[in-house]
Amino acid sequence: MSNSKLKILYSEGDADVLASQAASIQKAGHHVTTAENRKGVQELLNRDAFDLVILGPTLSRNDRHHLPYMVKKSHEGTRVLVLHADGGRHPQVDAILETGHRMETLLELIAKLQTSDTVLAK
Repeated sequence: MSNSKLKILYSEGDADVLASQAASIQKAGHHVTTAENRKGVQELLNRDAFDLVILGPTLSRNDRHHLPYMVKKSHEGTRVLVLHADGGRHPQVDAILETGHRMETLLELIAKLQTSDTVLAK
């Protein structure tokens, strides 16, 4: 990934959280497409490719576990960032960020993903 702005698919289980977080990421200059829940992510992955897929903490634990496999199966080179990963390292996840961090920390991690092959942040 280059230092250009990313095409991001951002997903949450809660529509209000999705809207506010996506707006903050978009303000940082990235193109953000949103999806509510697993079905929305799957539909968008079938129609388009993304540089990065962010799976938010309001998705179910089950969705945060299964969606990374679906992302990589659909588009092998797409990076996956999971927010609130329950402290675990998933083999299809490129980076994690546990709950409680500020938006600036998330944006810094996104920037690192643009320039690094593998990033793991807790």
